[in-house]
Amino acid sequence: MGGRLEGKVAFVTGGRGGIGRAICARFVREGATVYAADLSDAGSMGAALANNGSFVRLDVTSEEEAIAAMAEVERTSGKLDILVNAAGIELEKTIEHTTLEEWNRSFAVNVTGTFLASKHALRLLRKAAAGGTTASIINFGSYDGFIADPGLAAYCATKGAVHALTRAMAVDHGPEGIRVNAICPGYVDTPMLQGFFSGAGSGGGGGTIDSLKEAVRNVHPIRNYGTPDDIANLVNWLASDEARYATGQLWVLDGGLSAQVQQMRL
Repeated sequence: MGGRLEGKVAFVTGGRGGIGRAICARFVREGATVYAADLSDAGSMGAALANNGSFVRLDVTSEEEAIAAMAEVERTSGKLDILVNAAGIELEKTIEHTTLEEWNRSFAVNVTGTFLASKHALRLLRKAAAGGTTASIINFGSYDGFIADPGLAAYCATKGAVHALTRAMAVDHGPEGIRVNAICPGYVDTPMLQGFFSGAGSGGGGGTIDSLKEAVRNVHPIRNYGTPDDIANLVNWLASDEARYATGQLWVLDGGLSAQVQQMRL
């Protein structure tokens, strides 16, 4: 029996990172042909794993590389059903301490990267949609695009931009059979989260995720933080034909964190 994505072709930016790697692995299990795009095959997680998609070199800030990556997909697969824009970076600074270079780099990766991959994937996505099903773009926003963690000004700004871009893309390309949604995670156990807790910003005063596990769990109504597989589960559904009516939405997946009044956690 085939998986939910049998016969589909998927392209995942940040595909060798924490969340991206989990998405690629899930897509492979569901029967998709998967291209894992990243700066290196090892990515932020170390050595590459088997059965985790074909590696494609991509700097998401480079239009030349975005064009070349989509040309490779067309040459080898002829179409694209699913684009996941999971590449992203985080900067732990207030605007006062953020340099212009750091600000521009944050937007280049998180926003321009989403724009470039989507722009140059559209022709292939239209080909897939012409086959009678919808194609799917899944962007990565954040709960920090709605509310703000202290010391993440540029990151929060980029995620708010991704949220607005997602809605605009859904409106523009829905008539072409292309659905566009954004997933907005909260705390997820990835190298980015571990860096947040051990960094100089607001995350944990120089602690690590191990020393802060209990505190992280307790801040959530569900009393736990997320895993990359939790995110991959929602991505998998949004990528599938079961989500044919889902577009233009910002799907918050944060263990209920943003639902509660923080002052009432006594």
